[in-house]
Amino acid sequence: MGGDNHEHADSTTASVRATYDRIADHFATTREHPWPEVVQFVEREASRRGGSLGRAIDIGCANGRHTELLADHGADPVGIDVSRALLRAGQRRAADREFCASWVCGDAARLPIAENTASIAIYVATLHHLRPRSARIGSLDELARVLTPGGRALVSAWSIEHDRFDATAAFDTTVEWTLPGGETVPRFYHIYSPAEFREDLAQSALDAIDVEISSGNCYATVAVGDASPGEM
Repeated sequence: MGGDNHEHADSTTASVRATYDRIADHFATTREHPWPEVVQFVEREASRRGGSLGRAIDIGCANGRHTELLADHGADPVGIDVSRALLRAGQRRAADREFCASWVCGDAARLPIAENTASIAIYVATLHHLRPRSARIGSLDELARVLTPGGRALVSAWSIEHDRFDATAAFDTTVEWTLPGGETVPRFYHIYSPAEFREDLAQSALDAIDVEISSGNCYATVAVGDASPGEM
């Protein structure tokens, strides 16, 4: 990635951090339960691995609802988020609910994790905040870098199939978050078409095992060198 792209990525990271630091406390109160699709993925992986999930990473962990899910299934989880305020919310959740996890401030486009480290990863509702497209594909490459051989991850992003959109092709937009009192905070989103989601996965170092649309989101179960749909 060239210097200009690094500068763009850095400015995007700073923007996302400032946005989620601003809305973190309110945002965390609206994210109580894990998504059903994530629960299904974790339960399936726990069964496939005989209950031993090993080191797990939750990229864009926010308040740690999915980090907790990983811990509850016997993983050794690391919650990663660009927002320090959201990481503090995750730490409070871990203390309140008595689960163990590590918490790392980091950029999804440049993960502060060693290669071949994670046997399972969750990367949901975060990819769509990155720009430009090269940063999104680069972040998928980063996910491939940190997965162990045979490791798997669940990736999601908002899709044009969501009820709130009326579009036939991928597009960039701003989705406002409304704080108590009425203040609105704009958030950048890239809204994927299913075709572009598949294309970005294909351009990355990941192998897509399964891709589907659920609840208006694109979801993919991915691995590195392990595209085996029959095992799902």
